[in-house]
Amino acid sequence: MHFTLADLITDITQNGAEAGADLVELEVSETVGPPGKGEFRFTVKDNGKGMTARELALAQDPFVTDGVKHPRRKVGLGLPFLIQAAGQSGGGWNIESREKKPEQPSGTTVSAWFDLGNVDTPPAGDIPGMFRTVLLFSGPAEMVIRRFRETPQGRADYAVRKTEIAGALGELEDARSLILLDKYLRSLEEELLVQNV
Repeated sequence: MHFTLADLITDITQNGAEAGADLVELEVSETVGPPGKGEFRFTVKDNGKGMTARELALAQDPFVTDGVKHPRRKVGLGLPFLIQAAGQSGGGWNIESREKKPEQPSGTTVSAWFDLGNVDTPPAGDIPGMFRTVLLFSGPAEMVIRRFRETPQGRADYAVRKTEIAGALGELEDARSLILLDKYLRSLEEELLVQNV
């Protein structure tokens, strides 16, 4: 079950990581206006195998699953939950996908946005913790995370690349590396929030 926007992002990013991609890009942005105004938006882009038009339509149906990821499940709820949550919050969503063909790049891009002033918008959740989780997904050789926050006081941002983090910390699954990675991501997020006050 998805209780926060971070949960939704994790699920969609995992789909990209499991699509045979060697590059997954995640962008998370917030635009904060006067009280009760603002937008939370994210985009996950992968260069994996992509989907046919039929597969894309079926992926949006909660009562269809390929049975591979969860063999005993009879439903696939990732994209349908995202579509429902975005729609109920006064936001929206977009999915584009190109299947792999000779001499044509393939991949999928999923975007969703949420009205921060809408009572039905889920809380953001633990954004740095979510970034740590997606950086540990196996599969893609590279994961690029871009984070933006804009307020009336200005715009702040940061970016993280999995290969650079691994180069600095070594094996990311190591307990010491996990602690350092968590501290680093939380410091970036804290600095982002402080710059916008």
